[in-house]
Amino acid sequence: MRAVPTWIDKVHDRDKVEQCIYDLAFKPDGTQLIVAAGNRVLVYDTSDGTLIQPLKGHKDTVYCVAYAKDGKRFASGSADKSVIIWTSKLEGILKYTHNDSIQCVAYNPLTHQLASCSSSDFGLWSPEQKSVSKHKASSKITCCSWTNDGQYLALGMFNGVVSIRNKNGEEKVKIERPGGALSPIWSISWNPSKDEHHDILAVADWGQRLSFYQLSGKQIGKDRVLNFDPCCASYFSKGEYIVMGGSDKQVSLYTKDGVRLGTIGEQSSWVWTCRVKPDSNYVVIGCQDGTIAFYQLIFSTVHGLYKDRYAYRDSMTDVIVQHLITEQKVRIKCRELVKKIAIYKNRLAIQLPEKILIYELFSDDTSDMHYRVKEKITKKFECNLLVVCSQHIILCQFLISIFLASLSLSLSGLGSTLVPVLVMHEPNANSVAWNTQCEDMLCFSGGGYLNIKASNFPVHQQKLQGFVVGYNGSKIFCLHVYSMSAVEVPQSAPMYQYLERKLFKEAYQIACLGVTDTDWRELAMEALEGLDIKTAKKAFVRVRDLRYLELINSIEERRKRGETSDELFLADVHSYQGKFHEAAKLYKKSGNKNRALNMYTDLRMFEYAKEFLGSGDPKDTKVFITKQADWARNINEPKAAAEMYLSAGEHMKAIEIIGDHGWADMLIDIARKLDKAEREPLSKCALYFKKLEHHGYAAETYTKMGDLRALVRLYVETQQWDEAFALVEKHLEFKDEVFVPYAQWLAENDRFEEAQKAFHKAGRQDEAVKVLEQLTHNAVVESRFNDAAYYYWMLSMQCLDIANEKEEKTEMLRKFHHFQHLAELYHVYHSIQRYTDEPFSSHLPETLFNISRFLLHNLTKETPLGISKKPRNTLYALAKQSKALGAYKLARHAYEKLQGLRIPARFQESVELGSLTIRSKPFQDSEELVPMCYRCSTNNPLLNNQGNVCINCRQPFVFSASSYVEVLPLVEFYLEDGIEDEEAVSLIDLEVPRTDKRNDRWQEMRSEDAQTLRFDDDVENQDNDPFTAKLSFEQGGSEFVPVVVNRSVLQSMSRRDVLIKRWPKPLRWQYYRSLLPDVSITMCPSCYQMSHSEDYELLVLQHNRCPYCRRPIDEPNQ
Repeated sequence: MRAVPTWIDKVHDRDKVEQCIYDLAFKPDGTQLIVAAGNRVLVYDTSDGTLIQPLKGHKDTVYCVAYAKDGKRFASGSADKSVIIWTSKLEGILKYTHNDSIQCVAYNPLTHQLASCSSSDFGLWSPEQKSVSKHKASSKITCCSWTNDGQYLALGMFNGVVSIRNKNGEEKVKIERPGGALSPIWSISWNPSKDEHHDILAVADWGQRLSFYQLSGKQIGKDRVLNFDPCCASYFSKGEYIVMGGSDKQVSLYTKDGVRLGTIGEQSSWVWTCRVKPDSNYVVIGCQDGTIAFYQLIFSTVHGLYKDRYAYRDSMTDVIVQHLITEQKVRIKCRELVKKIAIYKNRLAIQLPEKILIYELFSDDTSDMHYRVKEKITKKFECNLLVVCSQHIILCQFLISIFLASLSLSLSGLGSTLVPVLVMHEPNANSVAWNTQCEDMLCFSGGGYLNIKASNFPVHQQKLQGFVVGYNGSKIFCLHVYSMSAVEVPQSAPMYQYLERKLFKEAYQIACLGVTDTDWRELAMEALEGLDIKTAKKAFVRVRDLRYLELINSIEERRKRGETSDELFLADVHSYQGKFHEAAKLYKKSGNKNRALNMYTDLRMFEYAKEFLGSGDPKDTKVFITKQADWARNINEPKAAAEMYLSAGEHMKAIEIIGDHGWADMLIDIARKLDKAEREPLSKCALYFKKLEHHGYAAETYTKMGDLRALVRLYVETQQWDEAFALVEKHLEFKDEVFVPYAQWLAENDRFEEAQKAFHKAGRQDEAVKVLEQLTHNAVVESRFNDAAYYYWMLSMQCLDIANEKEEKTEMLRKFHHFQHLAELYHVYHSIQRYTDEPFSSHLPETLFNISRFLLHNLTKETPLGISKKPRNTLYALAKQSKALGAYKLARHAYEKLQGLRIPARFQESVELGSLTIRSKPFQDSEELVPMCYRCSTNNPLLNNQGNVCINCRQPFVFSASSYVEVLPLVEFYLEDGIEDEEAVSLIDLEVPRTDKRNDRWQEMRSEDAQTLRFDDDVENQDNDPFTAKLSFEQGGSEFVPVVVNRSVLQSMSRRDVLIKRWPKPLRWQYYRSLLPDVSITMCPSCYQMSHSEDYELLVLQHNRCPYCRRPIDEPNQ
């Protein structure tokens, strides 16, 4: 830092007596300087020190002046106890007085309120007020200063106290200094910086100390010893420095923290006042002998650069290290004047007034910006240049002589081996830098221009402010005034210089330093045309051009396979670049004529293709016509394309176009002209005939081809069954291909019996079963339980037929019995579903009652689909009918079960009411409802945990299939081993005469625990009759003992008492004997369901068919 005097003036009165300069004030724009000198106010022009005008208005010495921030007025205070307000036009507009001499004045920076302080009080005046509000002070006020926001006023007292007041004059903070009255406060100033988080007050007293305080009164740091009595202290506009003067007869520069940086100017008398010109580096001082000196401060740049790290001095005491690439910065606070800086690799050296600090990086990471102190050299050095190395530092006092000495040493050491590599004459060059990433490039600056030179090519020039200090890649580090900046300079010019000489690798190295995408593409194209494939590939990768990268990869692959024709490779490059004629010439020259033809046709350049072909090979002409047809097809001219395809012999493509557009006439013409050996195009024609629904032409085409299988499929797809059957009669190998889809079609149209026959004809019994199973499943899902019962019966009979034909019968017989059981359940549940879902029911209460019992007895192990989701319906019907018929015990059981289920809302009220009312009924069932076993005459409970069998003899009950109202008086019997069905029927039909002892056939026998009913013609030989033998069952055995009859018993039976279920093979017939011959029982000859004759006849009259198997009544049994 150095101070340059701009102008100096000395103030005298009329008698040539020196006038002490007590105070100075700048106009906010810096153009004028207000000076308090003697009893006058002087106005100077700051540019050259010319006195503009002296202002007279005070009668005694003027101690203070101050300018308002808006520049419209300024004030002066005098020993005559008055304050005068002046305008910027130097006219006095207002004057007011205090009781004592005025010591200091200050304008509020925001409200322009004026504070005027005297020896005993201070006043606050603003343009809006007519009067001045005055406040007493405890001591003489020597100085004052407003905070930046204008909210508080600091007053410096002669007794060493700092009083901080608000805008109304009320004291908010009181700072008592340790020296008290022995250390009067002589200058205070708030830091004007807007970057500080707190308002900071600088306080200088005649105890020769400088201190700093926060607005709260808390001291910041320790007192700074000045070694002189300060008379004035003033901040720079941004608050980074303080200028201070006093009894030491000089003005010094300090940091904002109070560190002395140097002397601005020395004088011959005390310095009473000093001020900094707004927003500048100019300082003015006023002395006791009347001297006014105006200085310009010049701050020298202290910095160092190594590659991309730049270190420079900031605020005179700090060092900032900046990474020029990443823009990272780190600040090192030295708290002393930084004199020299040097940086090298990971080392940083800083010279301070009394020592040298050496720092190093924490790590070897190139992006690391954290420095730590490596070593301290506590010694004062005077040097012109500081250099730091890996292990040493160098201090140079006489730079020029050392440089020359070093140079001569180098020359003498090298001898004749030192040869100039590059000799240039640039008269305006002031700095030069080599590119650290490319040793063939350098730059130099001078005369406002930047010059870049590569190898021995001409210099490329552009404008640049400042001078270069470094060159790294595409970044040039430029120092302009005090700031270092990284300037991005595209390296396009030197790259193109290399390209002109076909030096592609060197051009690529230059491009890597930084060029535009356009430059990269130009480099890639030039390298590709020069067949420098490696360089071209890297350049195209940079611009991400996949199209050219594919070309380069193909060239590389072909070279690996042994291709060496550079002409062919260059032709491919030209075709990619759009240079088609050059490419065609190269293709022809390299013997690849077809490639040229393909290129022209792909580009729809047919005229050029014809010209290129001339009168050549017919094969080439065919290829050309095909390509032209492709183009016509793409531009939506299908008819022309089809005709061209036909002329080129491309029948498949022509047929495809004609068929897609539905031109049947053209298609018929092609099909009839084609030879029958051309199967593929004929098949394509037939396919389009089918698509266009011209089935006759399709059949004609298939017949021409002799493709009978395709013809069969056509008949099946179009449902031309008669034609298909006629074809099958001649060719039985297509039987499956006709009858299977025919059966599926019948099933889809609800013609299931015909579908089954068709499946049988095709030998697909399993398919027939699957069709019925799906149909049955749909009926169950749709709650059509009556239909489901019928379909399950049909399924069972179908399984029986299949079992008769297959050797392995077990699985089909199992399915037969399972489907018979399901058919019976769904047939019964149909009545329950109608009762719960429909408003009216045609069934008697007894019928619904017995149906519900029958279902519950049969649903103990598993519940079929449809019924399993609605068990509540069966329980609801049972509860309602049991209560109505007097089976109260059973009804209560049903209601209890219902309460544990989720009941539909429509049943809820009925179930709740029934559950309550049933409790008023006796806990028993009506004896009239209790079923009796006709074999052992045992009364069975209404709900039997054994199911639909007798609890005593385990004889299964046979229910009437028409109503399930009661148990039929039938007992199933089995034939003795060795008796066939035909023999048994013939024995029963013999009608052997029997003695008329009807009244003696039933014999009742009693014992203590049981009553037994025996049936025999001869009571004495009753054990010989199996229907009456062992019927006592006193022990109540758990195993069922079937009735087995021999030939003699069969002969004794009457034909009208026996019912036979004549099942087809492999099942055996079932035989039932009626124990009440007077009860008429009818059995359906188709489904073998047995009912009371009257009930069966009534249902047949209603429906004209069996209600179970739906066999029409007039249809004979098959």
